[in-house]
Amino acid sequence: MKLTRRQFIAATGALGAGAATSAIAQPTSPLPFLITTQNGPLLPRAGGKRVVVCGGGWGGITAAKHLKKNDPTLEVILLERNPVFFSCPMSNKWLIDVVDSDYLTWSYLPIAQKHDYRFIQTEVVAFEREHKRVITAQGWIDYDYLIIGAGIRYHYEAWFGNDRKAAEHARAHFPAAYIPNAEHYALKQGIRNFKGGDLVMTLPPPPHRCPPSPYERACLIAWHIKTHGIKGRITILDPKDSPKPITEGFKEAFATLYKDQITYVPNAVITEVDPFNRKIRTKAGDFRFDHGILMAPHQAGDMAWKAGAIGRNAEGKATGWADVDPVFLNLRDDRDVYVIGDAVGAVSPQFNFYPKAGHVANYQGRIVARYIADRVAGKTPRAALPDNLCFMMVNASPREDIAVRFRYHLDDKGTIIQEQIDDNLRRDDLVTEDFQWASRMFEDMFT
Repeated sequence: MKLTRRQFIAATGALGAGAATSAIAQPTSPLPFLITTQNGPLLPRAGGKRVVVCGGGWGGITAAKHLKKNDPTLEVILLERNPVFFSCPMSNKWLIDVVDSDYLTWSYLPIAQKHDYRFIQTEVVAFEREHKRVITAQGWIDYDYLIIGAGIRYHYEAWFGNDRKAAEHARAHFPAAYIPNAEHYALKQGIRNFKGGDLVMTLPPPPHRCPPSPYERACLIAWHIKTHGIKGRITILDPKDSPKPITEGFKEAFATLYKDQITYVPNAVITEVDPFNRKIRTKAGDFRFDHGILMAPHQAGDMAWKAGAIGRNAEGKATGWADVDPVFLNLRDDRDVYVIGDAVGAVSPQFNFYPKAGHVANYQGRIVARYIADRVAGKTPRAALPDNLCFMMVNASPREDIAVRFRYHLDDKGTIIQEQIDDNLRRDDLVTEDFQWASRMFEDMFT
C-alpha cells in the first residue's frame, strides 16, 4: 500500500517512542526496531539458513521478498537505515509536481510482515566477513549468505580532496539529489525558490546512477522555468561529448522545446569547483552561477567499502566499484557475499557497467534470490541476466517521454553483450508506458 502523509508521520514517530512503547506492552514479542547494545547479538537464530540483506533500495527490498517466495524456510533479515522507502526513479517528475510524495514513498513494514521476513531499521557499521557477521549500530548479526545493496556515494574527493568543508557546503547548498530523500526535498524547495539567473548543472561522469536522469531533470526544470515565465537559464556541463543514452531525443528537446532555457556544453570535464564563490572551471571553459545542482562523480556506496568489496585495477588502485562475478554477482573472493544494484562494478569488456538503474537493481534482486534458493536446495544455479528499460519525461505539458531499452545475452565465450535501443521520438504513449512500468515495479516490491 502507498504511504500517506499521516502514515509517514506515524511510521517515523514509531521508530522512536512507538518502538519503546510496544516493548513495554509486549516484552516477549520480536520487534522490528529493537534497540540493543552494539556488543551483543541483534537477533537470535530462528532456524534454517539465514540471509541478511543490507540496504532496502530497489534491489534489496526485491531480494528480501523473492528470497521468501523462493524458499519460505529461509530466515531473511533486511537492514536499512531509513524508516521509509523513497524512490529515485520517477523523482524528477515529483520535483515539478507531476506526481506527489505518496507516489514515491512506501512503508517497509507491511511488505515485510506479508512475506514473513524481518525489517530492522539500523545503520550498518562494519562487516566481519571472516566470521560471516554484520555489525550494526544496534548489535551484530550472523549470516549464511549476505546481499549488499549499497547504492552510491558522492566522490567529492575528486573535486575537493580532503576539504570536508567544501564538500559539505556543496552538498548542503547545491544538492545533487541522487541519494534519497532529504536532498530531493532541498532540491525541490530550491526549484520553487528560483527566481531567475544562471543555474548550472554539473553532470557526473559515467558510470553514474540513472534514474534520476540528469537530462530529464534539466528538461523538467526548464519546463518549470518556461511555464512560470522565470528569467533564468540552465547550463548543463556534461563531461561526455553528447547526451547519452538517447542522444538525438535529448538534443532535439534542448533545441526545440528549451532553446531559451537550456545551454548544453559538451566535453565539460570538471577541473575545479569553488562552491563558496560559485565558480566552476572545466576543460570547456569557466562558469559562474547563481544557483547550482552540483553532481559529483559517483562510487559504490559506503557499505561496499566497509565490506571490503571494492575492486582494484592493474596498478592496485581502488576502482570505486564492487568486484563481482559478472554473471553470478557474488564477490570474486567470497561466493557467499553478493552485491546487487548500483554498487556493482564492470561486468563486460563491451560496455563495462550495467546501467545503474532501479530496473536493473530490481532484476538483480530477483536473480540473486533465485541463486541463493538454488544453492540452499543443493542445486547448481543457472545463469541469468537482467534487462533494463528507462523512460525520461522531456515535456510536462503536453506530457511527452523518450525511452531507451537494453537487452543482454552471453556470447559463445561467456561475455555479456549489450544491445541498446533508443526511442528518440517524444510522445504521449511513452508516458503511459512509463507509469505502467513504475506500477509494475512498485507492485513487485511492495505487494
